[in-house]
Amino acid sequence: MRPQNLDDVFGQSHLLAAGKPLRLAIESNHLHSMIFWGPPGTGKTTIAKLIAGYSDARFITLSAVLSGVKDIREAISQAKQFDGKTVLFVDEVHRFNKSQQDAFLPHIEDGTILFVGATTENPSFELNNALLSRTRTYVLKLISIDEIENIIRRALTDESHGLAELQLDIDDDACRLLAQSADGDARRALTYLEIISDLTENKKIDCTLVGNTVTQGLRRFDKNGDAFYDQISALHKSVRGSDPDASLYWFCRMIDGGCDPSYIARRVVRIAIEDIGIADPRGHELALNGWQTYERLGSPEGELAIAQAIVYLACAAKSNAVYSAYKLAMDDAQQGGSLEVPVHLRNAPTRLMKEQGYGENYRYAHDEENGFAAGESYLPEALLGRQYYQPVTRGLEIKIAEKLDRLRSLNKIASK
Repeated sequence: MRPQNLDDVFGQSHLLAAGKPLRLAIESNHLHSMIFWGPPGTGKTTIAKLIAGYSDARFITLSAVLSGVKDIREAISQAKQFDGKTVLFVDEVHRFNKSQQDAFLPHIEDGTILFVGATTENPSFELNNALLSRTRTYVLKLISIDEIENIIRRALTDESHGLAELQLDIDDDACRLLAQSADGDARRALTYLEIISDLTENKKIDCTLVGNTVTQGLRRFDKNGDAFYDQISALHKSVRGSDPDASLYWFCRMIDGGCDPSYIARRVVRIAIEDIGIADPRGHELALNGWQTYERLGSPEGELAIAQAIVYLACAAKSNAVYSAYKLAMDDAQQGGSLEVPVHLRNAPTRLMKEQGYGENYRYAHDEENGFAAGESYLPEALLGRQYYQPVTRGLEIKIAEKLDRLRSLNKIASK
């Protein structure tokens, strides 16, 4: 059922619709080397084969999972012997190391091959800049449920490559369920359909048959892949944006996809520290409690404790004041050199230290009025007056800001 022309390709209209640059390049035979980046089953191999077909080029394929430099050299040798264009398609190109990727460069430049690489990983991180600079990257999208339904129905009626001779009948609800189970992957949808066609006894495909046949697959969540980082980013930003519903959704997506709940719990603690801070210190405590509860209860009971912490953090007052202050202070610590501790702040456990003036004129705050030594300084002389922490006007930090303003006023009065 692989499409034989561009009009048969579902789901990539942003690349292959009439007038789009990639389609124009294919139809006019003005081609360039390229990278296809997208999830499995979205048409990367199919489009590469269509490119070869439209340009009357030889099609050579390599799998970076199984191939090495020797295989690359053999493919290049074949391309040089062929009197015409050669499309060299490299599946899972991100699996090649730097030297293997570099092996293609001179042959791309001299036109020996039209290079087409396919990857499910972000090319910015996984491919060499030298290779990226010689190719154009096209992003393929998940195929929609409606488009997957069309693929299923076309397979059932296609007389040349499909299942038309079986005369199967699928009802609308069953087709929808099958399309949803494919999760945007056309290849998965057709695999499921083939299995179901072998199991049906009366040529009828209904929801019961689909439900009993299709394994409840995990949604896309590739540990250490783009989906992993995209979804944890979505969770963090949903909490920061005070949206408990979106926060819960992304949490459930990751759990459903097989993410370790302990990893999410650890990130939730980080969110509590970075984005809620001391505007609501209970957030940090709840995040830690959720993590600890999960460790004691395990799945699935413990996951509810993490969900509870996530909802609380999404609804809590937000502040990144401590996070911002920490970064500013760290910058001064790293860039300011080895500034000495003011003498009056140093301990003097020996007579020599006392003779050097260590601790002299230090004011013990507990002996001062209201427990505050107005006018006392604690920063190195070069940094006097620095204010890293700027409380926000939300949650507990409103009270903290009021207290700091009062203490700073006392400092000003004492310094006059």
